[in-house]
Amino acid sequence: MRIIKSPYPDVSIPDESLFTYLFRTCYNEGKPTDPAFIDAATGKAISREQTRDFALRFAYALREGFAQQGGISLKRGDTIMCFSVNSISWPIFMYGAFAAGVKATLANSGYTARELEYQYKDSGSKMVVVHPMMLPVVLEMFQNMNIPGREVKQRVIIADYGMKRAPGTENFVNIDDLLRKGSLGVEEQFAGELAHEVAFICYSSGTTGNPKGVMTTHRNVIAETLLARKVIPVDKKKRDDVMLGVLPFYHIYGACNLMAIPFSNGFPVVVVPKFDIIATFQCIEKYRITMMLAVPPMFLAMARHPARTKHNLSTLRYMNSGAAPLGAPLATELRTKLQAQGSNCWITQGYGLTESTSGSHCLHFEDHERKVGTVGHLMSNMEARLVREDGTDAEVGEPGELWMRGPIIMKGYHNNPEANAKSFSKDGFFITGDVATIDEEGYFRIVDRVKELIKYKGFQVAPAELESLLLQHPDINDAAVIGIEDEEEATEIPRAYVVHKDGRQNIDTEAFARAVQKWIEPRVAKHKLLRGGVVVIDIIPKSLSGKILRRELKERAKTETVSTDIRMKAKL
Repeated sequence: MRIIKSPYPDVSIPDESLFTYLFRTCYNEGKPTDPAFIDAATGKAISREQTRDFALRFAYALREGFAQQGGISLKRGDTIMCFSVNSISWPIFMYGAFAAGVKATLANSGYTARELEYQYKDSGSKMVVVHPMMLPVVLEMFQNMNIPGREVKQRVIIADYGMKRAPGTENFVNIDDLLRKGSLGVEEQFAGELAHEVAFICYSSGTTGNPKGVMTTHRNVIAETLLARKVIPVDKKKRDDVMLGVLPFYHIYGACNLMAIPFSNGFPVVVVPKFDIIATFQCIEKYRITMMLAVPPMFLAMARHPARTKHNLSTLRYMNSGAAPLGAPLATELRTKLQAQGSNCWITQGYGLTESTSGSHCLHFEDHERKVGTVGHLMSNMEARLVREDGTDAEVGEPGELWMRGPIIMKGYHNNPEANAKSFSKDGFFITGDVATIDEEGYFRIVDRVKELIKYKGFQVAPAELESLLLQHPDINDAAVIGIEDEEEATEIPRAYVVHKDGRQNIDTEAFARAVQKWIEPRVAKHKLLRGGVVVIDIIPKSLSGKILRRELKERAKTETVSTDIRMKAKL
């Protein structure tokens, strides 16, 4: 067995509550009056000392204060659901939950009532903290569950700190009401083995079946904040770092990397409700953003949108991509364009999953050009294997399924022993389902998902590789590749869906599709040719975290016909 270890030295990880770690151990990384979270639209800020104070007040509300207003009270170990777009209410209710000893399950802000109901029930939630504009979804959920209105009011808190009362929320208790009720004297303790108790339950969409609740412990998140310090270029001398908080907080990428890591390093986060390219440029300029965590579609928009040159982006010095593979050409394109605007920006990428508390790998900023396209080394304290289909270890440069173990790996899936049994090896490695390679220097490159690899006549074709190549085409603004069944040849073949820069309505789509097939021919091996055709569409379906929704494209492919003159004979 070949076990790959991190080249970074191990770090000591304290066994305590996440709240204790952030507000005792890391509190002095910045002045108490320094801003911790800033609302991008209004400029309203919560300081570091206010964050701690409000969280303890909200913790008291969960344990006692809400009950004084007719609501229910929670005890240590209970679960509360957070259903909100990004706002500066998040640190209040999330840190408050941890201080109260309560688990937080973070729900996708785009969920329907039925999807929300599944997570509410599966996680064992007893209460919902909800953004005012999303209250109708919560009310529909409770209606579907046949919970009477009086009981609904006992279970709902409106997350509207710093906002005016929204119509329709007047009969519900809001955060401002609860912050006046009192304060918890000291946070719940999770010392020693108790640090392995659950803090988050985020839900992993997976590839089949219902989403699975990922149990992330206090120690998992503490470990992630410490491991990230090795690769994030925090300037302790200047102390001028500001991070753009545009990733969704409900996703582990945002929940950990925006809610915990900046606070632990002493710099603020400018909170943006959702990604909008013009608003992003404006925020970078207005708040002199130095750091930005993003997903590949955001990088693509920043590189290609004409408004980029109208804004001062010179303060940007570090951008990291996650959630989906970022091709080297796109990273290089954006870096070059930012340099032309006066920004000497390190552009890196990392790899991680909900199950690994976000990042398990990250390219060190000093290697951002030399190793562009890789996800860097394993983080400190981590071990990995690359496993062939037959269970043996892959060689250097050879793809294998990535297995990992270490302090950031989840406790397990909530109430799902069957999934746990399938997801962990006998010696404790988490089986990721992702395919990776490693080079002679220990740098990893993510190839694709095991279940997304296209098997063409025994050859493996990675959609991410073809997508990265297609994005180099001067007329393609976005692309996705899936495998479709070719019954005649009894094999899978690759099909590309592309977005033309001028829009589908303004071009001859079939002619363009043929041209793209011709364009890619000399650039790939024969088994990677787009034998399934090219389809021009208006938009590539993606999740809010930037992952291509291949299942939607596969469903579409079942009902569409691609002209035979665009198809290529499936022969090597």
